[in-house]
Amino acid sequence: MTWRYRLVFASIVFFFLLIVVRLFYWQVVRAPELSALAQEQYGTAVNVQPQRGDIETSDGFPLATSQITYLVFANPKEIQNKNEEILSLSKYLDVGVASLSADLALDRFWVPLESGVSIEVKSEIEKLNLPGIGFSQQYERFYPEASMAAQLLGFLGKDEQGNDKGYFGLEGYYDRLLSGKEGVAVQVHDAFGRPILASMNTTSNATDGQNLILNLNRSIQFLVEKKLKEGVEKYGASSGMIGIMDPKTGGILAMASYPKFDPRDYQDYPEELYMNPFISDLYEPGSTFKPIVMSYALNQNVITPQTRCNICSGPVEVGGYAIHTWNDKYFPGTDMISVIQHSDNTGMVFVAQKLGLDNMLTGLGKFGIGSDTGIDLQGEASAALKPKDQWYAVDLATTGFGQGISVTPIELLDAIAAIANDGKRMQPEVVKAVENPDGSIVGIPPKVLDQPISPQTAKVMTEIMVNAVNKGEASFARLKGYRIAGKTGTASIPIAGHYDPTQTIASFVGFAPADNPKFVMLVILNRPTASIYGAETAAPIFFDIAKSLLEYYGIPPSGE
Repeated sequence: MTWRYRLVFASIVFFFLLIVVRLFYWQVVRAPELSALAQEQYGTAVNVQPQRGDIETSDGFPLATSQITYLVFANPKEIQNKNEEILSLSKYLDVGVASLSADLALDRFWVPLESGVSIEVKSEIEKLNLPGIGFSQQYERFYPEASMAAQLLGFLGKDEQGNDKGYFGLEGYYDRLLSGKEGVAVQVHDAFGRPILASMNTTSNATDGQNLILNLNRSIQFLVEKKLKEGVEKYGASSGMIGIMDPKTGGILAMASYPKFDPRDYQDYPEELYMNPFISDLYEPGSTFKPIVMSYALNQNVITPQTRCNICSGPVEVGGYAIHTWNDKYFPGTDMISVIQHSDNTGMVFVAQKLGLDNMLTGLGKFGIGSDTGIDLQGEASAALKPKDQWYAVDLATTGFGQGISVTPIELLDAIAAIANDGKRMQPEVVKAVENPDGSIVGIPPKVLDQPISPQTAKVMTEIMVNAVNKGEASFARLKGYRIAGKTGTASIPIAGHYDPTQTIASFVGFAPADNPKFVMLVILNRPTASIYGAETAAPIFFDIAKSLLEYYGIPPSGE
């Protein structure tokens, strides 16, 4: 009988293994397919949108946040008295009676009626106890400060599929980080396959977007926008922009452009206003470029502050072109300190020729001229420097005083900031830290990009720029009692192959306090009409803002 027991035992084991294999097949191999099938019978998969991350200033004010709103939808098959419901809903929704009638006449289980409905309106509709009406929570982008820092923020629009997408500025650059991860939920059906309006079963949670904490200071940004608007109007400029940076960290403290737009209603403004001109507009910087060339020449020991210019007694002929000073005044034998003080173009031709093309190209590259700064904003542009074999003698000469070369304002601001920061050039950063959905904060450390000049050269150049503020053409506007380093700029605008002397870009760049800078600032006015000179337009705006900043930082005057 032993063989019979063995046969029975073997059969039991065989059938047991067969069952185990079959269970494995259904529960493991076919599990995803069966789960999806069950899901279809149970309900319909619905994407759940996460909450978009906030954008906050360094002093804790939200510039962009997500406001809870609701989508009102209906199941027309559950509505008995449609005319009555249409009249009731029309009192609270911004949808006409005709449109509601058409929607509720559809032979569907689910029809969207209106999105972006406030919680107050939702509560009023809920009190009506209307059958077949339901609500779905949404998030709507909200800009509490309206148009403040609009070009820096960008805006939230829609992509080709109708999904939320950030465009321009921070909204565009950090779109994926702000967006978070979409979740999945199931719209539950009843036994007849009809969706149950109030029943949603979450199967995969959405991950909310991360918050951005900026270096931007709300108080400084407000001040800058106010003064910029006043300056553009006062001096009859077509537009203007201002950028302020912490030279030691590269943190952007304020960045403003005028005219601007309102990101809440971006579609009502011309598209050209969406771009941030401070990072995207190329222009010839004029005399604000002179400290960059001068400092690198000092660093390479081809000149000293006391070097005398031997070509400064009149216009300089270079490559068939006569180069004049801005006011046709000349200073024979002038030293390098006076070249910056008088903003002497012929003196800067002398410096450029002493520097030479190889040194010029190397120096410009180390200062970041001709390449992106890497600022964390969407839309940065730059104009690459010409290859060495395409430079002529006149190109070298005019580059010395900032004509014939194109930069963006952020390039110039970052380069001048290197002089204020012991010669170290920092990467400009708008975002200081990122806050995760769990509340943890990850800081973004400052990044050194290059060291174009030594700390000793930076100190010498700073003193030359302080002298320019105290004794130069903008000395009437300076703040007495403060040591401020700065330089005016009046750049002619090239039009139809030549420079129009009546059309200029007026600017002023500088930093303060000179001995321990808290900020570096660039002010630009495009085509001012009250005066074409930076000393008479951009400089007063600079010193007006600087006075408020020094008071804000609690820095008292220290003497003449």
